[in-house]
Amino acid sequence: MNRTLVFDVKNHIGENIMLQGWICQIRPLGKINFVILRDRTGIVQTIVLNPKIDVSGLERESAVAIYGKPKTEKQAPGGFEVEVTGIEVIEKAQSPLPFEVNRATELTNVKIDTILDHRPFSLRNQELAGIFRVQAEIVRAFADFMRSEGFLQMHTSKIISAGTEGGTNLFSIQYFEQKAYLAQSPQFYKQMMVGAGYERVFEVGFVYRAEDHATSRHINEYLSLDFEMGFIESEQDVINEEIRLLKYVFDSVRKNCAEELKLHNSELQEINSIPQLRLSEAVKILKEKFNKNMEVENDLDPESERLICEYSKKEFNSDFVYITHYPASGRPFYTMPAEEGLTKGFDLLYKGLEVTTGSQRINNYQMLVDNMKKFGLKPENFEFYLEIFRYGMPPHGGLAIGTERLTQQILNLKNIREASLFPRDRFRLTP
Repeated sequence: MNRTLVFDVKNHIGENIMLQGWICQIRPLGKINFVILRDRTGIVQTIVLNPKIDVSGLERESAVAIYGKPKTEKQAPGGFEVEVTGIEVIEKAQSPLPFEVNRATELTNVKIDTILDHRPFSLRNQELAGIFRVQAEIVRAFADFMRSEGFLQMHTSKIISAGTEGGTNLFSIQYFEQKAYLAQSPQFYKQMMVGAGYERVFEVGFVYRAEDHATSRHINEYLSLDFEMGFIESEQDVINEEIRLLKYVFDSVRKNCAEELKLHNSELQEINSIPQLRLSEAVKILKEKFNKNMEVENDLDPESERLICEYSKKEFNSDFVYITHYPASGRPFYTMPAEEGLTKGFDLLYKGLEVTTGSQRINNYQMLVDNMKKFGLKPENFEFYLEIFRYGMPPHGGLAIGTERLTQQILNLKNIREASLFPRDRFRLTP
């Protein structure tokens, strides 16, 4: 007999079917037993009326096959249930379980490190599993949109000889007789491929930052959604491309992950436009509206990001806000300069957290070399990157979106590690 998935049970009322999955709950009610079954598509209630079917030896979370006939039942979840004619234990679960996974309320008192220590088991919880269904939809929609806009997907090496930001925050590795590093970003490769003639490229890939912190907003390995585009007029072309991208992604998540959004009490705002503030304007707002003085002049600290997003929500009814015109001291060396020591770099904040960094890049060879020197870098160490700039590099720009941060903010998660399947942070290397 072919397997029937839970989501399709309603289409087989009165037929003999076989379900396969895990026992979510066993509820005795007098001589009747309810066995709740879970598979990848959802949960279904089954009812055991035949006293010859022994359920006394069943263990929750065991993998089983249940045979029976679906019937309508108004009081059952979804309006139907399956009357059981037989149960086969495929593999019995050991007892005790690490923790209860059936309902989110049962996980509220479980520490996040305990959940992560038992990550595969924890994902049997519908709410936790839904996080990565949403994340998968974000990545799928990102790639689909990029292709529809004429961007070519690329896959770049994560083992590099030099850092994109001057050798800081790099994980070093021994590469045979040489010293190498894990890539902080595909930035150099993106620009090189624009100059190679592809003009528009994107990548979905992990990047690595050796930043010694342990916060709710940082992990050391994260999935970056990158794109780079050539023949632009300014960074505004990149910003406008991202706005259209985010609208597409949000529409896709809203359409294809409605149940997951509901489980997390998340409503996605319609995106038509996103307000912009210069960094200097944001600093002024922080002082005048929130009585907060910035300790660092070239960036916003976490509290300031939250406050500026509060302002954006109140003034513009937008969960998003772009911060533009950062000083050169706070941006990578390849960022295009603007007036008075500022740059054509920007960040996108979403619900109080930075989710995107981007800019127009320097495309003139000599300007790029000079800027490297200003940052204390040796151009000869970056000849592999600089070469294409000798041969007619067009004006270009791009950005990177942190997938885990975007997922975290969409679902209102408290800790970014919740949005990482197997997080790598300051202290975690397993599972």
